[in-house]
Parts: sequence; structure tokens; C-alpha cells
Amino acid sequence: MNMSTVLSAPTVFAGNTALRQRLLQCAAALAAGLPLYWVLGPQPLGWLAWCAPLPVLWLALRSSRRDAAWMTFIAAALGLSSNVAYFRLLMPVPAMLAVLLVKALLWLLVVLATRRIVLRYRAGWTVLAYPVLWVAIDTLMAALLPDGNWGSLAYSQADNVAMLQVAALAGVPGLLFLLCLAPAALALLLAGGRAHAPAALASLLLVAAAWAGGAWRLQQAPAPMSAGPLAGLVAIDDFIGPATPPARAQAIWDQYARHVEQLAGQGAQLLLLPEKIAVLSPVQAAAVQQRFRALARRTGTWITLGIGVQDSDGRRNLAWLFPPDGTAPASYQKHHLAPPERDFLAGGAYAVQPVAGRAMGLAICKDMHFAALGHAYGATGAGVMLVPAWDFQLDAWMGARMTVVRGVENGYAVLRAAREGVLTVSDAYGRVLAERASSAMPGSTLLAPLPATAPVASWSGWLAPLLGWLCVVLGMLLLCAGRRSQPVAGD
Repeated sequence: MNMSTVLSAPTVFAGNTALRQRLLQCAAALAAGLPLYWVLGPQPLGWLAWCAPLPVLWLALRSSRRDAAWMTFIAAALGLSSNVAYFRLLMPVPAMLAVLLVKALLWLLVVLATRRIVLRYRAGWTVLAYPVLWVAIDTLMAALLPDGNWGSLAYSQADNVAMLQVAALAGVPGLLFLLCLAPAALALLLAGGRAHAPAALASLLLVAAAWAGGAWRLQQAPAPMSAGPLAGLVAIDDFIGPATPPARAQAIWDQYARHVEQLAGQGAQLLLLPEKIAVLSPVQAAAVQQRFRALARRTGTWITLGIGVQDSDGRRNLAWLFPPDGTAPASYQKHHLAPPERDFLAGGAYAVQPVAGRAMGLAICKDMHFAALGHAYGATGAGVMLVPAWDFQLDAWMGARMTVVRGVENGYAVLRAAREGVLTVSDAYGRVLAERASSAMPGSTLLAPLPATAPVASWSGWLAPLLGWLCVVLGMLLLCAGRRSQPVAGD
């Protein structure tokens, strides 16, 4: 054996060890991203959301800053890739990649900031860093972005009805805070040992108490189904567009009329049709209005439908509520416009109408994704929200459940009829009382009693914004404190 062979052996061995370690880290990052894949998409697994961030946080706390950064980015990118199919429906590839990159960088920011704070201060209060930072980001998104906080992890708990009651107290910020507190507590306990046990235990007890309080609130709630007036929901996925043959358009309108008559014959006093069934000229819209005024009078029902109207001023997305006496309908113009309708004019007024002795508000689809609009209707005393909608199939669950959360936040029931989505009836406690998928011609219908609409106490109108903006302030302080402290050992 010559001298060069002897000298190169340790180098080769060290290189193999480093490569093996890097491969193990890559595998760990991918494994950490798999749970995120099932909770960051448009139909998340609610139970998994409570622990999905745990592997990412644990890896970050156990690794150097550089390794924590690239492993977190890989895990977040894998998790966020569950949105690719949905985002492709809404935006071109470059925009989709930009959105995914920004979201992955937000994960990187939160996880690295949490790691920095935990390792620097090594105190029990640092368990709050992760939830405070996420609530701060979620609050800023809800306030500043045209799509708000769509897809917030908090909405993953919409089917966890006991925990969802937190939204009646502190809205989405409170729900998101608890949802992030649980994995943060477990990560600190696993990575930091007994030193963090008291803080972790207190955090988990808080989460358990919130669930128990929600279960108790549900026990005190009235029966989920009442013997009240019946409501009928209708959705036909087919859209009447400029290229739709007149005979086909007439067939769709006729089918809606048949559904209304059939449901009225089964006892429905209130009918809800979906959003933007067609986009029409003023003359065409007037003809549709006359037809449904006559239909409401003939059936003795209240009818809500969504329609687009294009005149010399532009295009508007409207909801019309026809009274049973055949008079002119109440009209509501959509406030928050979806990406395909950016050229529509946004409305700014609210519409609350007494229907069968109940105060009912009108909103359209994406409007109910915004807590501020939901709170505004809660302040008017609305007991039921009537929501024509149009989803994109892949986001049907998310669109429906975000609207359910608005009902819990503000103490009102929600009726939502969505094309390419689901027909949903939920009460003020977030219980989905009836649900059915929409379909193409001849369409889908749903008949259900109106949920009880007695006033339901809710504090979220003031406490949710207070908590959200408090977390924004605290988040900034945490980021500043982390940057001004002494460097973390090992970084």
C-alpha cells in the first residue's frame, strides 16, 4: 500500500459519512413534509393538523440554522404542493410558482424565527412564539390580500365542531392560535426535555380546556334540527355564457323553475339558487326578473338567485331576493370578487331582509371568506345568511366550511348553494345539518328545515380582531428581540 492510498482513506470515509448524513437529512425533511401535504391543501385532514407541523419544528430545533433552513423549505414545499392542481385553475404557471414560493418562505420565516427565540431564551414562554407568529401572518393576510386568509389552517377544524366553538369567542385568530400551540408545545417537550415540561403541559391543558368548553357549549345548544319552515337549495353546474345556444340556456332556466316548483310543492317556503347563473344584458336580466317574480308569486315562496348583469357602466355580480307577493326583489352586489371576475364592479352595501319573520342577510360566495363582512352582518342582527356561490370543485369543501366558520363567529345559520361545489345548511354552532354535492343538468336539490335562529352569544366581533392585531404587535417584537440577542450556539 502506497502513502497516497493511506492518506486518501480518511478523506473518502469522511466524504461518505457526510453524504450519508445529508441523505438522511433529505429523507427526514421529506418525511416531515408528508403530514403537511395532507393539511395545507384545499381539503385538509382536520385531526392531522394538530400534529403535522411537529416534525418540522422538531427538526429545526435539533439542527443547525443552515440545515434547519433547507430542511424546512423542502418540507414546506412538499406540503404546499397539494395546492398545485387547484392553483392551476386560477392562475398561470409563473404566478402559481410565485405564490407557492412566497408561502414556503413564510414557513421558513416562522420556523426559523421560532427556533431562534426558543434556543436563545430557553424559557417556557417561548412556546408562544410559533402560534403568535402564525396568527400575526394570518391576520395581515386577511386584512391586506385580495383573497384574504383563504386556506388558513384554522379552517381545517370546521368539522371539529367542539373545537370550532372557539371561533364564537375569538374567531379564526383564537382557533389558529390553539391549533399552532399544540405542536409547538410537543416540539419543545421533545427537543428540550424536562425544562419545557411545565410550559408544554400548560399549553396542552389549555387546548383540552378549549375542547371541553366547546363540547359543553354544544350540549347547551338547541336541537340541531327544528320543525321550522323548510328551505330548498338548488344548483345546476351548467353556466349560461355568451356562447351557450339559446335553446340550451332556455333549458337550464326551465330546469331551475321546475326545481323551484317541485320544492315548493314539498313545503319549501324559501328557495336558494347559486351564484351568477348567467351574465346578461339589462334587457335579458329584466326578462329573468319578471319570470322569477311571477314564479315567487305563483309558488308563494321567497326565491334567491345569483345573476350577472352587464350594462354601460360595467359588469356586476348580484343576488336577487324575490318576495312571495311578486314585487321587485331586494338586490345585493358582491363585495369581494374572485380571480376570474376582476373586471366586475365591487359592491359595498349590505342587504338584510325579513323573511318568514326572520332577519336574513345576502352575501355571495367569496364575500363570506372575509371575517369583517361576516361581523358586519352579525352586527345587523341577521339570524340567517343566504349565500349563492360558485366554487371550482377542488375547493368545494374549503369554500363551504369557511362560510360555516363565519356563522359560528357571528351566531347565525348559513344556507349556501354552490355550483361546482356543495349545497350546505349549517346552524349558528357550525353543525352541518344537510349537505349534498352539486351536479350538471338536471342538477341537485336539497330540502331541509331552517335552523333555529334565536340570538346566539358571540364575542368574536371585537375579540378576534383584538387578538389578531395583538399577535401582529407581539410577532414584530419577537422578531426584533430575536435579532438583537446574542448568537445561538452552533449557528
